[in-house]
Amino acid sequence: MLTFVTGATGFVGSHVARILAEQGAQLRLLVRPASDLRNVQGITADLVQGDLRDSACLQRAVSGCEAVFHVAADYRLWVRDPAQMYRSNVEGTRAILDAARNGGVRRVVYTSTVATMGFMQNGHPANENSPVSLAGMIGHYKQSKFLAEEVALHAGRSGMDVVVLNPTTPVGERDIKPTPTGRIIVDFLKRRFPAYVDTGLNLVDVLECARGHVAALEKGRSGERYILGGENLTLKQILDRLAAITGLPSPRTRVPYAVALAAGVIDQVVTGHIFRGEPRATVDAVRMSRKKMFVSSEKAERELGWQPGLVTDALRSAVEWFRTNGYA
Repeated sequence: MLTFVTGATGFVGSHVARILAEQGAQLRLLVRPASDLRNVQGITADLVQGDLRDSACLQRAVSGCEAVFHVAADYRLWVRDPAQMYRSNVEGTRAILDAARNGGVRRVVYTSTVATMGFMQNGHPANENSPVSLAGMIGHYKQSKFLAEEVALHAGRSGMDVVVLNPTTPVGERDIKPTPTGRIIVDFLKRRFPAYVDTGLNLVDVLECARGHVAALEKGRSGERYILGGENLTLKQILDRLAAITGLPSPRTRVPYAVALAAGVIDQVVTGHIFRGEPRATVDAVRMSRKKMFVSSEKAERELGWQPGLVTDALRSAVEWFRTNGYA
């Protein structure tokens, strides 16, 4: 089966491509001219140089493909030019779907994010039916992914065969950027976590997440979305697990929300605007932390056979990979 994958040079996409290759799929991967190709080394695939905003390139790339995995996304919590993020995440998704429709692709699996879910202040796990709207999306990343997901769901409910996946917070090896979550691990390894905020995430093994993508190709229902989650953990619990894995101390001081918000404002102004760098803490990230991003994956378990395990081994793999590759 000829399969086209976007985002294969990234974190989740590289694992999706490897799982597909292991299962015998013939792969065609979209790479940008300036892409770091470390994550696709060793994968037998046809590499197509192009961009999500080049419709002619995408049309050629999907020609003859039976399936498309659109995993690529601009995943940053700080961006100086928000329009660039919307072009990549929203218009790029629209372009992929148009190319797949015109090319007669049998099924598209679109990778969204758990960030588009409707989280509650009390930390009760959200699911695919939790009330949510664009107004509830904090920051340009969430807003752009929410709009892109709406494009994909509309296509899936209007005749195309499109399945939407909502991974939670993947952890593991090959997080080359690293992602905002990977930075938590790197900062911990560098002892840059003197304190923590009262928030929570759902962590999932990136390998299991990739296998969930393949399961969605085979079993998912068009026009539906599926949360691929693992364990609901507070940030303190995550840091404690990292401490147990590494032997490094876990922070004991909890920072009040108001203090964290003030620090985010200062870091964003000084680092982001004055020194033109990327802030470690942003206002949007602090605002997101007010709600624990806990979820239920019952729908994926029921319909996709999703059976995620504990994430301790994935955290250990991430630690070892970051250390081996000189991040810490």
